[in-house]
Amino acid sequence: MSGLKVIGLAGWSGAGKTTLLARLIPLLVARGVRVATLKHAHHGFDVDHPGKDSHVHRQAGASEVIVSSARRWAQIREVEEGDEARLPALLRRLTPEGLALVEGFKREAHPKLEVFREANGRPPIHPDDPRIVGIASDVPFPQAGLPVAGLDDIAAIADLVQRLAEPLDAVLARLETA
Repeated sequence: MSGLKVIGLAGWSGAGKTTLLARLIPLLVARGVRVATLKHAHHGFDVDHPGKDSHVHRQAGASEVIVSSARRWAQIREVEEGDEARLPALLRRLTPEGLALVEGFKREAHPKLEVFREANGRPPIHPDDPRIVGIASDVPFPQAGLPVAGLDDIAAIADLVQRLAEPLDAVLARLETA
């Protein structure tokens, strides 16, 4: 894979998106794919904790904190209410190689694999979202006109994700005109 390709996982809460990612990522890595993930949170979250220097810096009023070590670095940026980062800006922050798996952002115009679990009791998303390009489901969808893989067939889902992911430039162009 040359350049960064992008595909999202979209589905209702409880469909198993995070569980699927936890099973999918090791298989993709074993295939030699460099994987990045981007997760949308619908609520406040913290990556630093009370008592840690980064937390002290942030609580003291720093609007950005970078923590760096020999093994990793992380950047925390405070934003005002209503200034949530948009998907294109976040995608541009990723290393431009490999595969970006986006969890959430289901209303955005990037290609998405729907994660559907019948027990959720919610309707499928794909009939109303033209950017759903495939489905991972515990029930068949022969009328969908899209490739479908079983939720437990991680190899088939990995094949779909690799085949249906789109180049970053094409995704950005669509996101910025939507």
